[in-house]
Amino acid sequence: MRTPKDGIDRVGRVLRHAGRVLTGRQLAGRNLTVFPDDVFVVSYPRSGNTWTRFLISNLIYQDEPTTFVNIESRIPEIYFNADHKMRALQRPRILKSHECFQPHYKRVIYIVRDPRDVAVSFYHHNVKAGNIPEDYAMDDFIPRFIDAEFDSRWGCWQDSVVSWLTLRQGRPTFLMLRYEDMKADPQGQLLRVADFLRDCAFRQIDASPEKLQRAVDLSTPERMRALEKEQGDKWVLTEKTRLDKPFVRSAKSGGWKSTLSAKAVSMIESAWGATMAELGYELVSSTAAENSALHHSASTNR
Repeated sequence: MRTPKDGIDRVGRVLRHAGRVLTGRQLAGRNLTVFPDDVFVVSYPRSGNTWTRFLISNLIYQDEPTTFVNIESRIPEIYFNADHKMRALQRPRILKSHECFQPHYKRVIYIVRDPRDVAVSFYHHNVKAGNIPEDYAMDDFIPRFIDAEFDSRWGCWQDSVVSWLTLRQGRPTFLMLRYEDMKADPQGQLLRVADFLRDCAFRQIDASPEKLQRAVDLSTPERMRALEKEQGDKWVLTEKTRLDKPFVRSAKSGGWKSTLSAKAVSMIESAWGATMAELGYELVSSTAAENSALHHSASTNR
């Protein structure tokens, strides 16, 4: 049974929230004030967003290499800063987001990664965050990963990928990067990013071969791991997590092959095989491959 005090407390909460919104003190996140010249680096978590930010930042900022100390002032994540602080950043801004399709994001660099590798990385991320014990069975984790239990804000991998590619792919204001292509040819993919950014008001970017190579060299997993050891307790993403577990791990492509069981692979491919195949990821479980072929046949015969 509600009391008069409950009503007063509720009014107080509403007024405090309204005050934060009016003054811009609420965390940005989905309430971010979006400017027309913003560029968003978007991905499902654990798909290479932080590495991509380092690459872009080390290309744009030639005065000082990017570190975990300065990355949030250069290409900040939208979830850890008040909106009024985000509005005060120099424009045009480049911002990190994990959101599914947002129609008010007009310029987007979207990173997609093989969900089998995402699953492995997400597992270790949750160990580091203390969400699961270190000896938690991977086969028990995978169905929870598919159901987006650990971070329901973003939905599952397919929710993110399909929402963006269905509604934006093919537009000049949308650039899709495959993590695997970035690993195979970081300079070439970074050049694509530079060309995209120049069309988005970042016209002074020097994307000469020397500058591209510098950005790649300053953004290697080895350098990022060394920086994390020095600065992990100061970075907002890792300061409250287990510092004995790295945020930047092997950063490999295809590492799932030596980590996931056949059962785990089959679960992921059965859930998202059609989307994976369309993105060029080879399916190895027979049932998923057959379902993907049927899906492709049905799509082409419509």
